[in-house]
Amino acid sequence: SELIRGFLLSGMLCPSSCPPGLLALMAPGLALMATFSLPSQAGDRRTLPVEKPSGVKGRTLILLDVNTKSPVRIISENFLSLQLDPSIIHDGWLDFLRDRDCRQGAATCSAWQGFLCKELQRLVVSSEVKKGCRNHLTEDIVRSDIALDKQKGCKIAQHPDIMLELQREKAAQMHLVLLKEQFSNTYSNLTLTARSLDKLYNFADCSGLHLIFALNALRRNPNNSWNSSNALSLLKYSASKKYNISWELGNEPNNYRNLIGRSVNGSQLGKDYIQLRSLLQLIRTYSKANLYGPNIGRPRKNVIALLEGFMKVAGSTVDAVTWQHYYIDGRVSKVTDFLKTRLLDTLSDQIRKIQKVLNTYTPGKKIWLEGIGATSSGGMNNLSDSYAAGFLWLNTLGLLASQGIDVVVRHSFLDHGHNHLVDQNFNPLPDYWLSLLYKRLIGPKVLAIHMAGLQRKHRPGRVIRDKLRIYAHCTSYHNHNYVRGSITLYIINLHRSRKKIKLAGTLRDKIVHQYLLQPYGKDGLHSKSVQLNGQPLAMVDDGTLPELKPRPLRAGRTLVIPPLTMSFYVVKNVNALACRYR
Repeated sequence: SELIRGFLLSGMLCPSSCPPGLLALMAPGLALMATFSLPSQAGDRRTLPVEKPSGVKGRTLILLDVNTKSPVRIISENFLSLQLDPSIIHDGWLDFLRDRDCRQGAATCSAWQGFLCKELQRLVVSSEVKKGCRNHLTEDIVRSDIALDKQKGCKIAQHPDIMLELQREKAAQMHLVLLKEQFSNTYSNLTLTARSLDKLYNFADCSGLHLIFALNALRRNPNNSWNSSNALSLLKYSASKKYNISWELGNEPNNYRNLIGRSVNGSQLGKDYIQLRSLLQLIRTYSKANLYGPNIGRPRKNVIALLEGFMKVAGSTVDAVTWQHYYIDGRVSKVTDFLKTRLLDTLSDQIRKIQKVLNTYTPGKKIWLEGIGATSSGGMNNLSDSYAAGFLWLNTLGLLASQGIDVVVRHSFLDHGHNHLVDQNFNPLPDYWLSLLYKRLIGPKVLAIHMAGLQRKHRPGRVIRDKLRIYAHCTSYHNHNYVRGSITLYIINLHRSRKKIKLAGTLRDKIVHQYLLQPYGKDGLHSKSVQLNGQPLAMVDDGTLPELKPRPLRAGRTLVIPPLTMSFYVVKNVNALACRYR
């Protein structure tokens, strides 16, 4: 049986005119212990955090301008993408991705147009491609299948509520099993049948997503080369179904010793990828298929050595180089971690390390961050799935785009942990709403910003880490609410005091649309619900997303950024030269 590593879906979230039932995507936020002076649903008011002025004082007026002549970076249209963990096969959630109730999450998924990646992480998965063979783990809880009919469209299975309840109980039990395996570092095999692959592909295809399937590299020959026999069976089956799939091999190859008792160096891994490319070229359907890798872990010294060995041998074989990043060890993280600017900045150093290797061996090669989350080890409840986690997530998107990283793949849409975008009722979590706004408002062209009023005196030996982070892009061409030439700012305020921003230069005296995201309810930064411009966000029904209404601000008005918040501002009718054409 063939070990697989994962699937990846990515794409562009639809504009506000998207038909109902399209997957919009994403959820968790970041947890932090603080409350806001915001009215809750019951009309109560919570205390506003007070901070003694330090560095930039609360009364400081910040002047902001944007270079509208040319972009500094242009990223992929599918920049923000999505992962599914193979645990959805293990615990049975794969069947319910096609359910009418999943359309809450799928109204969150189909709003994407792009990639879906099946990601193994540390779970050992075996896939056995046999026609008619059922996955013994799913049993017969769900008998109806999604049907892909090019004439009639995609049919959504409808399951009684009692089946969803049974599935939640089963998933909860499986979650304990997976945690035990994770902490003991012993993993059980999982059979992926042809039936399961069909369900996965149809879910991606019906949602307008492109599937990237990661084959398992753990099957090794005695000489430590990759045993591709079962992968070939899977490739032939997929080709017989004419599935449009891209491919990858392995996951965190730097950890193979922990999984199979022996390591694989960069040179051997490169040879394995060349072998996979040769297999793809033998199959007409995949002769020109995209291949990505090697999906290394955090680029420490030994991992960089592995990447260098891989690039020497197979740098020209892959269409993009991939790696993973998780900010915090999920077993020890606490709420205050998510406000630390030092933590937000750890990603910059990793990007530089990866870029240095690629500039040496394959200048210009695209880079993907394929696996990103607030915490590792599945995350933590009320932390990595809360509003506060969004500070890390939005800063990650801004930082990666500004550094020219072509695609970022969020882990995960739905899995057994707490890094996901929707909960087990398929209700969107905070990072989902954050991602949906990003998809609808942010285009691929990145613009340079210029600020005045933030200067601080440098102290020897001390790094200045800004708590006010501002990024600028051309507004998405797919959003027909705004004419081409408009600009979108997104702002993270980690201060416990409000900040005032005056738009200057080409942005002066323009009408602005505000999309302010704040936690909703009494839990503050721990909240798993959010409000947009003071209105709570929730699904209208199983297949309909709410209208994301902006708050218009009069021309020339100062932007007032509340403490500990994330926000988007569309500056209308700027007629920016960089944004007029695609």
